[in-house]
Amino acid sequence: MAKNTALHFRVVEGRDLPAKDVSGTSDPYCIIKVDNEIVARTATVWKNLNPFWGEEYTLHLPMGFHNLSFYVLDEDTIGHDDVIGKISLSKDEISSQPRGIDSWINLSPVDPNEEVQGEISLELQVVEEAHQRLLCCRVLEARDLAPRDLSGTSDPFARVLFNGQILETAIIKKTRFPRWEEMLEFVLEEGADSEAPLVVEVWDWDMVGKNDFLGQVKFCLGSVQKSVLKDWFRLLPLPSSGEDAGEKLGQLRLQVRLAED
Repeated sequence: MAKNTALHFRVVEGRDLPAKDVSGTSDPYCIIKVDNEIVARTATVWKNLNPFWGEEYTLHLPMGFHNLSFYVLDEDTIGHDDVIGKISLSKDEISSQPRGIDSWINLSPVDPNEEVQGEISLELQVVEEAHQRLLCCRVLEARDLAPRDLSGTSDPFARVLFNGQILETAIIKKTRFPRWEEMLEFVLEEGADSEAPLVVEVWDWDMVGKNDFLGQVKFCLGSVQKSVLKDWFRLLPLPSSGEDAGEKLGQLRLQVRLAED
C-alpha cells in the first residue's frame, strides 16, 4: 500500500535580503512549490530586508513527492515581481533528519532558464512540393508547462527558428496545456547543411515586460531528412553560461518535517 506523506513546514523569517527597490529596501514574500507545483504563498512584508513571516503549513501527499522549494520574491505594484533567490530541498534531505530541519539556509540564485518543465508534441518532416523542398514543423500541443503568471498558468506560444528565419504560433491564453495544431514551413535551399539546427522554443507571452522562456528542443536537419519525427519531446533549458552570480542573497530560517504512515 502506498505511503501517505505528511509534510509540515514553517517559513519563519529571512535576513540580509538584497534591496530590489529604489528606496533601498524590498517587499519580500515566499512562494512554496512541491515538484514545481505552487502549494502556498506567504504574506508580503513591506519595506523590510529582515522579514518575519511565521507561517506554518501541513500538506498531505498520497503519492509522495521529490522536491520542496522556497522562492523569495520582491513584490512590485508595477511590472513583474523580482525573484531574489530560492532554497531547494529534496525528499531525501528532509527525511534524513528524523527530528526535522530547523535552521538558517542560504538562498541560491534562480536562473529562469533552469525553471523549465513539460513536453511538446511535434511532427517534423521534409516534403517535396511544386519543385521545392519544404521543412515542415507541425506544432501540435504541449503539456505540464511551468506556470509563469500569478494565476498559476502561462500564456504560451511556440517559436521555430531555422536558417535565420523565425516563425511563431498563436498565443494560447491562461493554460499550461496549450493545443496549437499549426503547421510552420521553411523552404529548403539546394545543398542545405545536414547539421543546420532546427530549434523549437516555447515562451510565455507578457503584455508588460519581457516574455518568459519556457523551454526548447533542438534537432539537426539531417535527422529530419531521414524520416518523419513525431513524438513528445521534453523541453530543456538554454545552455548554461557557467557564470556564477556571486551575489549574497540572504538567508531563510525554515522548519521542515516529514511524517510517513
